[in-house]
Amino acid sequence: MSDSSLVLPGGPLQAESPLIVLASQSATRRILLEQAGLCVECRPARVDEDGVRESARAAGLSPDSCALLLAELKGGRIRDPGCVVIGADQILSCEGEWFEKPADRQAARAQLWRLRGRMHVLHSAVVVMRDGQVIWRHVARPELTMRPFSEAFLDAYLDIEGDAILSSVGAYRLEGCGVHLFDGIVGEHAAILGLPLLPLLGFLRQHGVVLS
Repeated sequence: MSDSSLVLPGGPLQAESPLIVLASQSATRRILLEQAGLCVECRPARVDEDGVRESARAAGLSPDSCALLLAELKGGRIRDPGCVVIGADQILSCEGEWFEKPADRQAARAQLWRLRGRMHVLHSAVVVMRDGQVIWRHVARPELTMRPFSEAFLDAYLDIEGDAILSSVGAYRLEGCGVHLFDGIVGEHAAILGLPLLPLLGFLRQHGVVLS
């Protein structure tokens, strides 16, 4: 059931219509859009992400293609006429290997130790859909290099962050203590957090959803 009756009118930078729907339960993506002055309605989109990734790897798809596919599947779950629907997904790749959200602290520790001292790419995909059709798609590829941290640091970091990192494909929160993991970062901060915001806002301006 839609909760659009609870959505506040668009802010001064946003057109009165159409309604913007974020097909995600990600609090981080919602906050990024709200901090940009947009009013969005969030609707979780149920997709078998693990199954889609497994099938994509078996079919030889690239991380970009898989992330776009997942973003489109999420957005396609919302079919309200006239709404602008945003779907997004993110895949981490490192030297040909794909990483997913860790299941628990032990998995997070193992993942971070494998990424230690290496550069990885976050394939951050976003699509915009209307009436079930994709009208725009984009993939950003921030590059992050982890420093060669010690095991003592890693254990202290995991103690501080707790279960919060289990919702991240990288097992870190760059907006928090996770910044201590890195030597170098190239790319838009919002794209690292899971939403290429600058290109998305540019598209919304071109189509009159956000004032130009």
